Amino acid sequence: MGTKRDIIDSDIDEGEKLDENIHADRRKDNKKKFKEFKEVEHRLKKSKKVPVWVKKEILEYEEELRILQIELLKLQNYIKVKGLKLLMIFEGRDAAGKGGTIKRVTEHLNPRGARVVALEKPSDTEKTQWYFQRYTYHLPSSGEIVLFDRSWYNRGGVEPVMGFCTQDEHKEFLREVPEYERMLVNSETIIIKFFFVVSKDEQAARFKKRKTDPLKQYKLSPIDDESQVLWDKYTIAKYSMLLASHSDFAPWTIIYSDNKKSARINCIKHILSQIDYPGKIKKSKLKTDPDILISGSQEIKNMESHMSLKQNGESE
Repeated sequence: MGTKRDIIDSDIDEGEKLDENIHADRRKDNKKKFKEFKEVEHRLKKSKKVPVWVKKEILEYEEELRILQIELLKLQNYIKVKGLKLLMIFEGRDAAGKGGTIKRVTEHLNPRGARVVALEKPSDTEKTQWYFQRYTYHLPSSGEIVLFDRSWYNRGGVEPVMGFCTQDEHKEFLREVPEYERMLVNSETIIIKFFFVVSKDEQAARFKKRKTDPLKQYKLSPIDDESQVLWDKYTIAKYSMLLASHSDFAPWTIIYSDNKKSARINCIKHILSQIDYPGKIKKSKLKTDPDILISGSQEIKNMESHMSLKQNGESE
């Protein structure tokens, strides 16, 4: 027997044959629904529109996102009026969903007061400068929101793993970064740091999609495949980085991002919860999912627990 959609799309004669097997009361109701469907179909064709089937969860996501984006506009206006400086850092493994989240955060913000910084690899001149110098140039001014799509934390992750810096340079970075961020906070810069965590299998699936989707191929990188091969080294680098740079004045917030939509929603909720502004929605509307968003200190504990279990397993 065909599906419900098959019956609707079939010829009327076939529908009449099917009616013979349907109770009289339901037969009448089905004919009425079929007639209503045809009327809607006719109106859509006349208006040059087509019916679109959308999953309920997508509609709910888009509605919640819209509400949060309106709140982001309120926050931006408050930052401008009060002359605040908001710096957001987005870090994580390749294909963790950083760029997509940044896009949703900035989508409806006034570009005159919000900008994204995504720097290329350092030039020959920049390589001779103080490491933080090229990032310092892009820090927010009064009334401005700046989002770093990767930041000085390149030296905490990809650089030592891929051999783009020496061990001494890596150690020096881990020593200096808390001092640098303390200076920023002392100069009244609000810092929100996110680290997006993606599983190894999900990362591999996203890399595969990048290779086949023309709209995502600009994201392809020669080091994508290396990210999978060097997974454990990245994990060690991540642990060292969190341990050295998670602080009371510039804490890390961890986003588990295998589900991109949930990651985006929880990230924006956290941003909005960090600053009070006029007309803010109820706190209950900004409650985050503990399975998606956790503190940097909790992630450090989780990693230590995982490493301990792994070591015990290897010693047995």
